[in-house]
Amino acid sequence: MRVLVTGGAGYIGSHTCKALARAGHTPIVYDNLRTGHAWAVKWGPFEHGDINDLAGLSDAMRRHRPDAVINFAALAYVGESVARPDLYYQTNVTGMITLMQAMRFHEVKAIVLSSSCATYGVPARVPISEETPQHPINPYGRSKRMAEEVMRDVCAAYGLGGVALRYFNAAGADRDGELGEEHEPETHLIPLVLQAAAGRRADVSIFGSDYDTPDGTCVRDYVHVTDLASAHVAALSKCPPGGFSAYNLGSGRGSSIAEVISCARAVTGKEIVAQHGPRRPGDPPVLVADAARAREGLGWVPVHSDLERVITDAWAWMTIHRARLPAGG
Repeated sequence: MRVLVTGGAGYIGSHTCKALARAGHTPIVYDNLRTGHAWAVKWGPFEHGDINDLAGLSDAMRRHRPDAVINFAALAYVGESVARPDLYYQTNVTGMITLMQAMRFHEVKAIVLSSSCATYGVPARVPISEETPQHPINPYGRSKRMAEEVMRDVCAAYGLGGVALRYFNAAGADRDGELGEEHEPETHLIPLVLQAAAGRRADVSIFGSDYDTPDGTCVRDYVHVTDLASAHVAALSKCPPGGFSAYNLGSGRGSSIAEVISCARAVTGKEIVAQHGPRRPGDPPVLVADAARAREGLGWVPVHSDLERVITDAWAWMTIHRARLPAGG
């Protein structure tokens, strides 16, 4: 298959392009490089463009004639979404509408959407299944839920097939050292902890140590980015005409912030200073996935998502492999 990967120069998108190529597909990256990196485009053609540019999307589809689309093109900072909700709805929701219009014009019948567990908000119980009510608590989560609804309705109306993949905490890096996590600013826990280990920051902040969890810190479900990438490849074959389905992607195991820091100290052999602060509003104590539907429907098993493996691969990327690549881009 020829697969148009919007946002394919980003963290999860680039790992998915590598997985697509390994599976015999041709990824065509369509990215504005606002948060993606040119050095991460390695396995197929590159088209510089924005998801809200209907003419640009149409031109790319006319020339490359993709069989399917995987959409990673989105903004994903919760705090920024509160300050700039208009920007998030414009990119994550209007962009989805524009993308699906282009698909209709060029008769591209299948789409896989990068969604998020943020669509669930603060769940009443864990683990979280796909039947858990979606009550997002910030504009980012609401924009992702709306993007899913756009996809569901357009697929039903025009005979397209869509799959939404709701990630939990993406982490880790390509074991071959070709790709890794590179955000500016960085907001994800594991790279922040490893930056502290590498001396790139003085400490790491723990927001809240009085939660109803075994050690008082928040518990999250960390899933290796390589496992996430394999799920996107599998989902391409699960897009029947007029159909819509959603799958949680998580390891099914929870690790607390304190456990992540302890594991990072063991992996790196470095002291990591942790500063305790107050809780952040809206942070649920525990977010852990029930990924049984993905196992059954996609045949997906997260084989790389042991916490030590996740941190080891992320540390290798940060300290060894990243230095080999060009700065910036």
